[in-house]
Formats: sequence, C-alpha cells, structure tokens
Amino acid sequence: MKLPVVALLMAMAVASTSALAGPQKKDYLTDDEADKIRDAFTHAERIKLYMAFADDRLKRFDDELHRKTDDRRRFEVLNGLLNGYAGCVDDAADQIDLAREKQQDVREALKLAKSKEEEFLMALEAYDKNGLDLDSYKDTLDDAIEATKDALSDIGDAEKENPGPPVRRKPS
Repeated sequence: MKLPVVALLMAMAVASTSALAGPQKKDYLTDDEADKIRDAFTHAERIKLYMAFADDRLKRFDDELHRKTDDRRRFEVLNGLLNGYAGCVDDAADQIDLAREKQQDVREALKLAKSKEEEFLMALEAYDKNGLDLDSYKDTLDDAIEATKDALSDIGDAEKENPGPPVRRKPS
C-alpha cells in the first residue's frame, strides 16, 4: 500500500522540478531560432517565424536530397529535416489556435501561412510521387504531408472565424 504512494510522490516531485525549469527549447530549433521565437511579441510574429523556419527546413531537405556526395548519415539528416519541418508547421498551427483563443488579429500572418503551406504541400506531394530514395524517408514525409494538411485546415477555420473588416464600397 505504501509503495504506490511513494511512487506517486516521486512522480510529483519530478514533474514539479521540470515545471520549474521553464519552457524547454524545441529540439528541432537552433538556439538562435528559439531566441527569436521567445523574443517575438505577438502570435502573428511567431507564426511568421515558424513559417520561415519550415521553409528553411524544406529548402535544406531539397539541397540534401540532390547533393552529389554521399554521406552515411544522409537518411538521418533527411528525416531530421522533415521532422523539423513538421514541428515548425505544428507550432505555427498552435500559435494560430492561441491567437484565436485570445481573439488577436492575425489575418496577415494567416495569409502568409496559407500561401506558404499550399506551396509546401505541393513540394511535399512532388517528393511523394517521385522523390529520390523515397523509401528512406517515406514515413516521415507522410507525417509532414499530414501536418501540412492539418495546418491548412486550421488556417481555414481561423479565416472563417475572423474574416476581417467589411469591405467598404464607394457610393455610386
């Protein structure tokens, strides 16, 4: 009877210690990127930053995929870049949800995110159709495609909730 209580108390102590440490840096962000996210004042700024980071991951993925020299860690790097991309997309979607909860105006960031996400989805689907060495990163690619589709859905929901100010027409 005492053993479960001791285990529960130890679990609570570990949880409180990690909570005191503050927010953890995402493992797919560089220190500089994490600093930029922390320094961003609004959700809109964070959404734009996450979109830029996701764009960077996809560009680096494409560069690595088409690099001529072979590296024995190549597939690990490719999967890591796709995981990082998906993390950025997911975090941008989280920022959209937080902005919706706080009723903040993020319409400009949504326009950018929608445009970029559509571009990202086209690129990812192209890799899915005829990417080099597809078998080595297929599962991670599928996750990235799903994350992108989910983010586009979140953007669509946010746009419906907050369509913006009415368009003023000039009197005839």
